[in-house]
Amino acid sequence: MKPKKDAKNYTDIFQHKDDSPLSIEMKPIGVVYSPFKERFTAPRQPDLSTPTKGSIELNAGLNFEQALADLDSFTHIWVIYWMHLNQGWNPTVMPPRGSDIRRGLFSTRAPHRPNRIGLSVVTLTSIKKRTLFIEGLDMLDGTPVLDIKPYLPYADSIEGASHGWLDPNSPFTFSSTSK
Repeated sequence: MKPKKDAKNYTDIFQHKDDSPLSIEMKPIGVVYSPFKERFTAPRQPDLSTPTKGSIELNAGLNFEQALADLDSFTHIWVIYWMHLNQGWNPTVMPPRGSDIRRGLFSTRAPHRPNRIGLSVVTLTSIKKRTLFIEGLDMLDGTPVLDIKPYLPYADSIEGASHGWLDPNSPFTFSSTSK
């Protein structure tokens, strides 16, 4: 029987302070093929009544075919991607669709973020080899994909969650008061 090793506390080994530089390297795992070629043509939130079709092609030579095993049993997936055409960020933004009040960036889904990371839930219609066919996308053609995760209704939809400053009765109507 092997002697029991002391447990390591990895948070003690890795300490990130506000003033210490931290570099994070990510490599795209694939690319989005979308009918949206310009930022102004992409929906701000996908229109579920007429979902736009597109695809994600994963890179070759990395065993992604194996990584896709069982994903086809899910109807929806989260796509984490790099908003490659955005430049710079703004601490406050004017949300689309009629809002006339500037909001703090982190209380919106505006694309002008300190890190150009995007997150979209899409319908997964099929998978063929390394290509995922999706609907309801809001990503631009050529968008680098960083990761894919299954949408889990029990974990990703929280009953009673606040709508914040948004009008809960309409996804396209805004309230000028905070919660």
